Amino acid sequence: MSAARTKFATQVDPEILARVRELAEHEGRQVQTLVEEALADLIEKRRQEKPRANVMAAYQKSHRKYDSLYKKLAR
Repeated sequence: MSAARTKFATQVDPEILARVRELAEHEGRQVQTLVEEALADLIEKRRQEKPRANVMAAYQKSHRKYDSLYKKLAR
C-alpha cells in the first residue's frame, strides 16, 4: 500500500465508533489504522466471494454438458 493518505469524511453509528476507539486505545494503535485495516479486510472478503470468470464459465459448461447426470446424482 502507498504511504500517501487521502482524507475523507463519513458517518458511523456512535456505538461502533466508541468501540473502535476503545479497541484502538487497548491495542495502542490509531483509529485510522483500524479503519484502514477493516476496509482492506472488507475488500478482500468481497473479492473472495466472487468466483473468477473462467471458473464460472467452466462450471456453467459442465452443467450444460452433464445436467442429466447431476440430476440423477442429486436423487
